[in-house]
Amino acid sequence: MKILGLLRHAKSDWDDVGKRDFDRGLNERGRKGARLIGRHIAARWPEWDALIASPAERVRRTLEAALPAIEPAFDQRLYLAGGDTILDVVREKAGDADRVLVTGHNPGLQEMLFALVPPSAEDRLFDEAAVKYPTAAFAVLELDIDDWADLKADCGRLVHFVRPRDLDPALGPED
Repeated sequence: MKILGLLRHAKSDWDDVGKRDFDRGLNERGRKGARLIGRHIAARWPEWDALIASPAERVRRTLEAALPAIEPAFDQRLYLAGGDTILDVVREKAGDADRVLVTGHNPGLQEMLFALVPPSAEDRLFDEAAVKYPTAAFAVLELDIDDWADLKADCGRLVHFVRPRDLDPALGPED
């Protein structure tokens, strides 16, 4: 069995409209959400063998705030990647790791859930993640594989899903 974590970047900063999308950092709400989700990850899922991440600035800032002790392997292909590309990157980069955390963007991360969790394993937790995978959301899947090369559709089960608003209601949707 392999463990795959999916962390979406925290809320990005839109104050400087002249910045390229790739170069946008986090706003204050995003920094707070990243720190909060980072503490949650460290408490519940402290050990990751590999962290593979999009090199976008908002992902870098999320990781600095959330998981500063883990050294990410940045892969340009993860910037705004779809689910199929993320699958390919994980197959290629995960190596001998048992627990891999991927940090990136939506809709690709949510597409991963849809691809990896078969209809027979869909439950309340899956339904929550399927409705919306907001910024700084974190999911953990158990995968019924022995080697990352075997990563394919319908091989997983969602065992954990949390959003910053689940940890602090003040970080819920803005009115």
